[in-house]
Amino acid sequence: MAGTSLLMLIDDIATLLDDVSLMTKAATKKTAGVLGDDLALNAQQVTGVKPARELPVVWAVAKGSMVNKAILVPAAVAISFFVPWLVTPLLMLGGGFLCFEGVEKLAHKFLHAKEDEQKKKELREALKKPEVDLKVLEKRKIKGAIRTDFILSAEIIAITLGVVAGVGIAMQFAVLSVVAVMITVVVYGLVAGIVKLDDVGLYLSQKDNELAQRVGNGILWLAPYLMKTLSIVGTLAMFLVGGGILVHGIPPIYNAIEHFAADFGGLATTLIPMLANGLIGVVAGAVLVAVITPLLRMWEARSEAA
Repeated sequence: MAGTSLLMLIDDIATLLDDVSLMTKAATKKTAGVLGDDLALNAQQVTGVKPARELPVVWAVAKGSMVNKAILVPAAVAISFFVPWLVTPLLMLGGGFLCFEGVEKLAHKFLHAKEDEQKKKELREALKKPEVDLKVLEKRKIKGAIRTDFILSAEIIAITLGVVAGVGIAMQFAVLSVVAVMITVVVYGLVAGIVKLDDVGLYLSQKDNELAQRVGNGILWLAPYLMKTLSIVGTLAMFLVGGGILVHGIPPIYNAIEHFAADFGGLATTLIPMLANGLIGVVAGAVLVAVITPLLRMWEARSEAA
């Protein structure tokens, strides 16, 4: 009897882990847009930091990210248990924010020219007094990166919650926890690798071996383009994922797109909804930027005046 019970327990655990694995895979597909942006944004956070301090900064932000998720995961499970009707509105908010952030990113050069110039000025001033100001600048960068991570983590958790909303509370907590830890490890592991890519390239390029030199020079050539590619892919995915969330939250639009795509058949059944999601994401993001940006500037002006 004891042996049979143990085998049943092992079977139950294996089934549970299999379910968690399947749901985790589905959730990570849904959060692809946020992950691409998260990776690009966090890699950019170490700009202006001394090479020797890059990995400590990444580690500090990663620890802050885990704290963020330790707050967000229980909060998400509580919302799902006590106020489940909030899941869809939260998903819609997350989708809208993704679209807003995508358009804001495209128009950043025009919307935040003064802020960017101010940051460059602060960095130049800090470089003149590295012993004092760079430490302050580093702490500010870490705090800013953790704040950004909180927003992106909230989006990831909200999207994942939408995937697991129909299962039990224990399964929800398990999937959300696995996704939170996995995403933190993957994103910040990749960020650490990306920020040190140029150092690896430089090291290899100075070797006596001709092959190592070629690989090193290739890495040095690739590194800047990698960041640009990550940024472009992340932005595109934000529109596709954000637009997709908004479309799924409005059944009449979702059904109309699906019926229209079904009339063409074949590959069009996948491409047309994808293009429609992206287009709706761009339009929704543009509308949100047009509405929210003036309000934010008015709020900032009022705060400065006070």
